[in-house]
Amino acid sequence: MGAFKQKIRIGDLLVKNQVIDEHQLHSALEKQKSTGLRLGRTLISLGYVGEDQFLEFLSSQLQIPFVDLRRYKFDITLVQRLSETLARRYRAIVLSDNKGDLLVGMADPTDIYAFDALERALQQPIHQAVVRESELLSTLDLVYRRTEDIASFAEELDDELVESQFDLASLTPAADDSDAPVVKLLQSIFQDAVQVRASDIHIEPDESVLRIRQRVDGVLQEQVMKERRIAPALVLRLKLLSGLDISERRMPQDGRFSLKVKDRKLDIRLSTMPIEHGESVVMRLLDQTDGAAKLENVGMPEEMLHRFRRLIHMPHGLILVTGPTGSGKTTTLYGALQELNEVGKKIITVEDPVEYRLQRVNQVQVNPKINLTFAKVLRAALRQDPDILLVGEIRDTETAEIALRAAMTGHLVLSTLHTNDAVSSAMRLVDMGAESFLAATALRAVVAQRLVRRLCDNCYIDYTPTAQELGWLSGLIGHEKASTMNLKRQSGCHRCNNTGYRGRIGIFELLILDDKMSDALRRGSSSDFVRAAKSSKGYVPLVMSALSDAASGITSLDEVFRVAEQIDESGDFDVTAEEVI
Repeated sequence: MGAFKQKIRIGDLLVKNQVIDEHQLHSALEKQKSTGLRLGRTLISLGYVGEDQFLEFLSSQLQIPFVDLRRYKFDITLVQRLSETLARRYRAIVLSDNKGDLLVGMADPTDIYAFDALERALQQPIHQAVVRESELLSTLDLVYRRTEDIASFAEELDDELVESQFDLASLTPAADDSDAPVVKLLQSIFQDAVQVRASDIHIEPDESVLRIRQRVDGVLQEQVMKERRIAPALVLRLKLLSGLDISERRMPQDGRFSLKVKDRKLDIRLSTMPIEHGESVVMRLLDQTDGAAKLENVGMPEEMLHRFRRLIHMPHGLILVTGPTGSGKTTTLYGALQELNEVGKKIITVEDPVEYRLQRVNQVQVNPKINLTFAKVLRAALRQDPDILLVGEIRDTETAEIALRAAMTGHLVLSTLHTNDAVSSAMRLVDMGAESFLAATALRAVVAQRLVRRLCDNCYIDYTPTAQELGWLSGLIGHEKASTMNLKRQSGCHRCNNTGYRGRIGIFELLILDDKMSDALRRGSSSDFVRAAKSSKGYVPLVMSALSDAASGITSLDEVFRVAEQIDESGDFDVTAEEVI
């Protein structure tokens, strides 16, 4: 496992061992001249050799270990002995320290120049291991967090600010201020947020500290800094970026701006609010790089997705997507719009605010300050000859009735409603004041959804439910089924920031109205509607959808319980275990 100190011709070795032939080697060398990539990466990109096959070959030839970084337990202090700049330049990461000899994972262990540079930088003897380059790069993003940079720049900014000499003009944007501490601090905050896939950033001044919190997979993570007085500088700079009134500190304000971070194009929605110790700022990060998610990527089960696609291709009717704030409703609707967006269809959206920009779609943002409400825009939109209307949210009777009448008169209307589940949504329209015959005639289907956290595929472990949990499961799906479920639970590693979860997936409940439900809705009978809905073909409650994901090892039982608590289900479902799990 010693250091490999001589230049080797990896291409010749691959040919000699019949991994590739002479023609493939010659072709890869020609390609390499134009791309500048290393030979191994070129051979992999051309499909002449698989990445694992190539790395295992290197491991065997160089007599060094092949390390799977996905399952590796890192010592962050040890990793950070090598600077991030050198780690990225030489595609390397420090793995372990064995009595003064460092084991360093390298994407290209044949690079002797990188080896020498790493040994000089670390000032210790090093031994090599070979690692997958794609895994290495994603691991570097996780282990080199920006928390130290944020703390450092916050301290630098604090040193510049003297409370008695606070100069607003010094913090305004200028052409040559890219090295200003407030700019570097904000850059580090956004870079860290992108690295950990945060959806929101919260800047909250407290009495003696400043809290910067990031929402990752629906849960806030916190960094606390003692430099409390830098908060006004941060808020001021963000207001300037958003075009807000910097002199107004007593009233909430909303704005937005765009920026590029780590090759990701972000659209930032910003909200300020006066609090006891200053102004709180919350920023929603919308990644515009890949646009809105496609419908097949939102997490809907295949059979349900097929039924939903049939619904959105109907010429008219109202389809509701329901759930609380942050449940992924907009993602589902945008996925549907992307699928419906074609030359032959006129699509108009009425939103608050517009989240993703879609080509060929006429998107309108409501503005209550000038009386540009959902209902007012919706009336105007109907005079624009639309085929499809998206109403961001049905909030009042007027909007509900206009949407329902539009759905009856030849338009497909998509909208959202804040209700707990699909069954209660139809009756909510009537409770809001909409005519029951309108709801019964126009409403085609309701999708209820939530987001559950995915178990980190790097560190999940097997889990046996407790007696109390087993009793709850048995009430849902029967004791035999419950006792044989192959459940997993969260553990925690570097890839998931020790949370045990990485990413989220949607769980769904699809209710397609039939004659029985429409009749109950027309009569305004809530109990008859609930009975008809729960006995309808293909209806699967949200909790059962979550339990199905738990049985598949996608999420944990804790997440199932969280969903159950949210919607307050009793567990008495008219659905058999075989239909779900």
